[in-house]
Amino acid sequence: MRLTKQLLAACVISGSGCLNAAAADPDVNDWLEIEKAAAGQTVYFNAWGGSENINAYIEWVGARMQERHDVTVVQVKLDDTASAVSKVVAEKAAGKDENGSVDLIWINGENFVSMKKQDLLLSPGWATSLPNWRYVDAENQSTILTDFTEPTDGLESPWGGAKMVFFYDSARTDAGSLPDNSTQLLDWAKQHPGRFSYPAPPDFIGSSFLKQILSELIDDPSKLDEPVDERTFERDVEPLFAYLDQLHDVAWRSGHAFPQNYPDMKQKLADGELDIIFAFNPAEASAGIEAGELPDTVRSFTFSGGTLGNTHFVAIPYNANAREAALLTANFLLSPEAQLRKQDPAYWGDPTVLAMDKLPEEDRTAFQSLDLGVATLPPDQLGPVIAEPHASWMGRIETEWRRRYASGN
Repeated sequence: MRLTKQLLAACVISGSGCLNAAAADPDVNDWLEIEKAAAGQTVYFNAWGGSENINAYIEWVGARMQERHDVTVVQVKLDDTASAVSKVVAEKAAGKDENGSVDLIWINGENFVSMKKQDLLLSPGWATSLPNWRYVDAENQSTILTDFTEPTDGLESPWGGAKMVFFYDSARTDAGSLPDNSTQLLDWAKQHPGRFSYPAPPDFIGSSFLKQILSELIDDPSKLDEPVDERTFERDVEPLFAYLDQLHDVAWRSGHAFPQNYPDMKQKLADGELDIIFAFNPAEASAGIEAGELPDTVRSFTFSGGTLGNTHFVAIPYNANAREAALLTANFLLSPEAQLRKQDPAYWGDPTVLAMDKLPEEDRTAFQSLDLGVATLPPDQLGPVIAEPHASWMGRIETEWRRRYASGN
């Protein structure tokens, strides 16, 4: 059954009032018609613009889309994904249900949950109906089907994986002294005062560090699968903030200032100001070495008990102007060609969402031959994935962090 017919039936049964919106959606099963309609369209791809290599990758995607499909991809470079979400919210409030300004958005976590809850996304099921979905490793990567515990329902298409990994300079730091969990990290910081820090929330990397600590220390980890319970919130996060109180005493600048973001931490590692830093991309250290931003003695490590991991996605707003071209672009981002280039540290180093055993032999061989870089841990050494908490936790712990510590910035 075609996707649009399924959606129409669902809307009639539920009485949700989504009939008109669903009727206007492209039929993802009629791919030839989508390719025909997409020709000449311009996709305004709203994506974080803080990384030169990621921006260059999106430019490469745009060149391929122009060459093969006569589709123009324009990256709208964001500091914060929430600003694109706000655009769509404002357009819906103004009754602008067509010809929206956002065609494709790089998204996950609380921004996805917000758009899903407000019915701001293209109808369910489009992502799992893309031709290249057949290569996706949904069976073994659980975060592809749930985004910060929220079911994706085919409302967003996976683009890449992310996992917290730590980096150090082996020329300065003995590998035998490295911590293997958050408690050991605090002990290490006490033994090496001023040599560790993290970006202040709401920076994504900094907030992720808070979630990593909370995930390890909270009395009942299952609580993180559910929305924040304000009745028990203070008790639930007490171990996190007791930890941070101790950490700040021995952190870089005694916790009175914090690195701006990951690039700032990377520079401080290169300059010898910090001895351990972290990122959400296992290939980030190798990419930094390749770019001449880090010494070639930098290496990676992780915690044997697991570190935070998630999947990042692309989504299409319900009122996108270039829906067909956005679908075509999302499908290309899932192609073995695009995923291979994305995983190459020379271009980005972002882990693939594809299953190797589903790929044609030629593509599988290309992935297996890829040089992930001298500082990149192989997949079997990355350790378990700790799932992201429910999206409500991030905003709540960020607010609490600012209440306690912002005056020290």
